[in-house]
Amino acid sequence: MDFLQPVSLRRSLEATATVPQLATFTSFPLPGSQHPVEFEEKVAYQQSRAVSAPAASPLHRLHGTTTLGFVFDGGVLLCVDSRSTMGPDVSSQTVKKVLEISDHLLGTMAGGAADCEFWERDLGRQVRLWGLRNKEPISVAAASKLLSNTMYYYKGMGLSMGTMIAGYDATGPHLFYVADDGSRMEGKLFSVGSGSTYAYGILDNEYRADLTREEAIELGRRAIYHATHRDAMSGGIINCYVITEDGWEKQEPRDCYEEHYGHPERPAADLGGRRRKNVTRFDLEK
Repeated sequence: MDFLQPVSLRRSLEATATVPQLATFTSFPLPGSQHPVEFEEKVAYQQSRAVSAPAASPLHRLHGTTTLGFVFDGGVLLCVDSRSTMGPDVSSQTVKKVLEISDHLLGTMAGGAADCEFWERDLGRQVRLWGLRNKEPISVAAASKLLSNTMYYYKGMGLSMGTMIAGYDATGPHLFYVADDGSRMEGKLFSVGSGSTYAYGILDNEYRADLTREEAIELGRRAIYHATHRDAMSGGIINCYVITEDGWEKQEPRDCYEEHYGHPERPAADLGGRRRKNVTRFDLEK
């Protein structure tokens, strides 16, 4: 396999090296292809042939999550689950899928965790520099456009992202959806991920623009709960954030298990007009 060697980077490190190990830097291994997606599919195909398995081209990445956001009377609500999966394997139940970009901006993760986390943190850097240059906070539209520009630059390079950028600026609350191909759109309600169809079933039926803060939080939690109940790729903890003109505020996390069976110290959630009995896992073991 051929490797590309960034000569300028190597020379720069050698010239400024103060540690002996840095001076011996000779190469930075990269795939010998300018088309990463095709390269990955070729490697997957070769590996599948080696074990006499069916061909794995085209390469399908298996992701799972449920994230949602909507604008209501007084701000924006973001609600997400916390399960991380790769196909049928659950790798974590405590993933932080809402990233704090600034005091008035938040971003969600859906798709590849590494891609979302890296580029949204890079967006935080760009937002901070924009504020320092212009002596004022960046607008939500401009922040989402910065991320969209980055995604368009890397279009076709194998990124996997479906993120929402939410915030509150001088013109009020805003919510944008940005995809890994650079597409960007503003809306009042979005849900992204493998469980989004189940969340939309609740949101389309009960969402209103004049929701109060408490009603918005309850609706977001209930939509995520129903998604985690039906979608095996979603689950864990329900995390909600509310963004107002004073900034964002994280709400009390809720366990999906407890939302379903009830909590011994908290009334069970009102699910579709009927209240479940407070049943704990200890009761089930009796």
